[in-house]
Amino acid sequence: MDLSSVSRDIQKRKLKRRVGRGIGSGHGKTCGLGMKGQYASAGARLPSGLFEGGQMPLFRRLPKRGFSHGTWDKEYAVVNIGDISEKFDANSTVDMTTLKAKRLVVGTFDGVRILGDGEITKKLTIKANHFSKSAEEKIKKAGGTCETLAKPKAPVRNKMGSKLKAIKAAAAAKAPKAS
Repeated sequence: MDLSSVSRDIQKRKLKRRVGRGIGSGHGKTCGLGMKGQYASAGARLPSGLFEGGQMPLFRRLPKRGFSHGTWDKEYAVVNIGDISEKFDANSTVDMTTLKAKRLVVGTFDGVRILGDGEITKKLTIKANHFSKSAEEKIKKAGGTCETLAKPKAPVRNKMGSKLKAIKAAAAAKAPKAS
């Protein structure tokens, strides 16, 4: 066997099957779907790997216990001040975009946590979501500043309750005052 015979008899570009073009094509009338039955109609699909026939699927048979933090948990990138001191020049500002540019943070995260591992000798302005106590002390000792980013606003709960209060207050304002 050599390279000239490797690709022989292999169809590189398979043409689309043209169905419904008469009985001479081999795919006329029923278009390869057979006569009758569930899978003869348009829109019918073969069962997936999770389909178990008429019985109750395994996912529904298993008990569901516990819960997941996944809906509200935040994932933070962790960066040590020793790494920041190596990559950044004095009097520069350090935030998420500059950390990504210097490849200290790779991937998508909800924020940055600065930890105090290592030493810092430069004056830096560092903006992050959280600072450890040792990191904050070392940064301030070097003459830098720590700016904690604002947390997102808490979601408004009980929207209907506040709406009812507004409606009642408006109705009370319209009502004639008894004197």
